[in-house]
Amino acid sequence: MPILLRVKGYRLWFYEADLDEPPHVHVGKQANEAKYWLNP
Repeated sequence: MPILLRVKGYRLWFYEADLDEPPHVHVGKQANEAKYWLNP
């Protein structure tokens, strides 16, 4: 899980195994996590 960025406690990362999904990044802080799609 390569972390792309850390800002104010938030982590942005991607999983190499997510190749079957459209481009996106995971964002997390503490025990919360979200997935943001890069293309609408």
